[in-house]
Amino acid sequence: MAKLVLKFKEAALKEIPLKNPVYTIGRKPNNDIPIDNLAVSGTHAKVYKKGEQYYVEDAASLNGTYVNGKKVSVFALNEGDEILIGKHTLTFVSELQSAAAAKERPKEKDLMDETILIDSKLQEQFLGKKGKSADAAAGQSRSPEKGDVLGGFIIIEGSTDKKEYDIKDRIATIGKDDNSLIKLKGFFAPKVAALVNRKKEGYTITSSTGGKGLKVNGHDIEGQHKLKEGDMVEVGGLKMQFYVKE
Repeated sequence: MAKLVLKFKEAALKEIPLKNPVYTIGRKPNNDIPIDNLAVSGTHAKVYKKGEQYYVEDAASLNGTYVNGKKVSVFALNEGDEILIGKHTLTFVSELQSAAAAKERPKEKDLMDETILIDSKLQEQFLGKKGKSADAAAGQSRSPEKGDVLGGFIIIEGSTDKKEYDIKDRIATIGKDDNSLIKLKGFFAPKVAALVNRKKEGYTITSSTGGKGLKVNGHDIEGQHKLKEGDMVEVGGLKMQFYVKE
């Protein structure tokens, strides 16, 4: 089955199997693929199948729909094509490629070296929506193994539930949402301000607000940033120091 992989910057958020003939994309929550971003029109575009071919079609959006860097009205999709909607991308994966991937599914130790795919609940949190899925990050937790790096944060300034957080899950969120590991306080705090990813070789942190409001060692961070012991992280009114345990 063909699918789309939704990404924001370098973070893969969700896989969407193309089970239905038409999928609408836009900022309104009634779209099949909602993207809560002001650069996205209410109904921005659609992906549909005609015969054996998949197409993407712009829906007279304000900012346009792009495929592989070129603005399009209607475009026949091929393996690996990247659809740009606002600041998000949707990568098209063909039926043949999906079938081949299913036959050669990587082992857990290999997955640790790949981009992390967030399930539907975490994706909704990342986009600032209340999740309805009962799968509370199923498959995203993994106990550290021998040789894995184990790190966390000590809170230096700001108000949160604890003063120290070990990060053992593959994905941890920082924000106001109830499911966040490190919970932010305050009326204006974002539901999800940042994501921390744990890989075998270490940790990275990514802003969920396009690089605004996340600093490491006093510098604004865009995209993923690899954390080192002693790094001082500022996000959502918190100042905290990253540590690594033996």
